[in-house]
Amino acid sequence: MDYNRTDLTTAAPSPPRRLPPPPPGEQPPSGSGHGRPPGARPPSRGRGGGGGDAAAPPTRGGGGGGGKARPPGGGAAPCEPGCQCRAPMVSVSSERHPLYNRVKTGQIANCALPCHNPFFSQDERAFTVFWIGLWSVLCFVSTFATVSTFLIDMERFKYPERPIIFLSACYLFVSVGYLVRLVAGHEKVACSGGAPGTTGPALCTVVFLLVYFFGMASSIWWVILSLTWFLAAGMKWGNEAIAGYSQYFHLAAWLVPSVKSIAVLALSSVDGDPVAGICYVGNQSLDNLRGFVLAPLVIYLFIGTMFMLAGFVSLFRIRSVIKQQGGPTKTHKLEKLMIRLGLFTVLYTVPAAVVVACLFYEQHNRPRWEATHNCPCLRDLQPDQARRPDYAVFMLKYFMCLVVGITSGVWVWSGKTLESWRALCTRCCWASKGSNIWLKP
Repeated sequence: MDYNRTDLTTAAPSPPRRLPPPPPGEQPPSGSGHGRPPGARPPSRGRGGGGGDAAAPPTRGGGGGGGKARPPGGGAAPCEPGCQCRAPMVSVSSERHPLYNRVKTGQIANCALPCHNPFFSQDERAFTVFWIGLWSVLCFVSTFATVSTFLIDMERFKYPERPIIFLSACYLFVSVGYLVRLVAGHEKVACSGGAPGTTGPALCTVVFLLVYFFGMASSIWWVILSLTWFLAAGMKWGNEAIAGYSQYFHLAAWLVPSVKSIAVLALSSVDGDPVAGICYVGNQSLDNLRGFVLAPLVIYLFIGTMFMLAGFVSLFRIRSVIKQQGGPTKTHKLEKLMIRLGLFTVLYTVPAAVVVACLFYEQHNRPRWEATHNCPCLRDLQPDQARRPDYAVFMLKYFMCLVVGITSGVWVWSGKTLESWRALCTRCCWASKGSNIWLKP
């Protein structure tokens, strides 16, 4: 989290309230326990106003006369009214800090989330490191194999399926961002202090660009993939015609995330993720979460799904026409293509939809989680499951953010891939033997 430690102070727990001592020579109020002879019986609590009885502290929502008295020596103390930036939340006290007057946590201005999520236990944090590390390694291995297969046999992957390779390459860099966090550690990436007014140290910025820029670029490549399949199946475009617009596809896929990333950096909106330990946007500000993350993902998912559905409808029509003209045997290749395309569509849209649902869950409930922490009187009004986030939802979100990179390799998992790698190994072996023969005296 981008914190300058000289400008931030951890909020201290509020001290208990104590009644001021009575002035000298004045009898303390009855029922306070002061000035009563040993063995004397405390005055009874009657409805009348005689005897100088002190009224019991009123309960929430009740009047002074009908409230229950606090049981002596054992009952729970009434909650302290009002909201404060309570530990372990961090109070932003310096006007020089980039978060000053820009962050609000639990209805308290200039109150920021700490480096580590305050709602999860130490065991849950340790499992988070293992969980994210496991899937980031698997994502890296799968995407690296996919991109390497493309590089050794580029002619095999033509439009409209080539965007799958670029989508996989984007997830390769996303996994690298998570691996950098895994190697460097939570503290060095998300908790290092930077100069006031900047977006944080270089390591934090690098991780942000790897995860955010390439994550958004992968979503746009999904839209482009859906568009190219629609052009091929619905509009009957050939491979060469679609490839003629490849420069525009690349322009859209890299320019739009660049503009958004530059905007986030210019607004100093990069912040640390207290759960995953990466640098991202929207962890301190719900407006940034909705504007830079949630809204674009919803738009990309909707547009891509519409294009893909239109392409499937066109493929079904083509299949019906081929069956009528040439019989069922001629539709075998088309049906095989439809199965692969449908499988890949499910393997992308389901994780993407789950990520969007998790983000909706977070942005809807985060104010309540923070308010119940900073406002003790609200804590008793919430059920136990509503006071803290659901740990499983966050783990599901990070899993779905990386699983698309793993499943993107399903498109290249075929016999042709093995043949490509076998041919590469054969060429390397023959080249090695040829060099040995040339050098032999």
